[in-house]
Amino acid sequence: MRAIYLVVAAAALLAADQAFAAGIDLSKPYGDKYGCINRNGQEVAADQMLLLTDKELITAASACTFSDKQAQADGSLVVQAQCEAEGEEGQSPIKFTIKRSKKNAKKLVVTGEDGSVMGEVSRCK
Repeated sequence: MRAIYLVVAAAALLAADQAFAAGIDLSKPYGDKYGCINRNGQEVAADQMLLLTDKELITAASACTFSDKQAQADGSLVVQAQCEAEGEEGQSPIKFTIKRSKKNAKKLVVTGEDGSVMGEVSRCK
């Protein structure tokens, strides 16, 4: 009986390790071409830009600071953030999802609460 318990416990730990490995690691920034170029400050003007770090999501027209991140069973990450939009006063709450691209597992897709794709990003080099 004890051997069965140990096998089940080992299988559960292995599954947890695999789920973590499949999770989203934002310890290094992700971005599109202009997001990665501008990750250390505005170096190049761009109409479209997307930069994703462990603390924020930055676009050409807005900056969102994460207030909460929740890992999901499917490996995606649901993020609550406070966003400031260019030309507007104050901050607005936003919720979005970050998940692996179905086309390329090395890329991440950022999706708004309404399901609209905000963009696809790769790890910055």
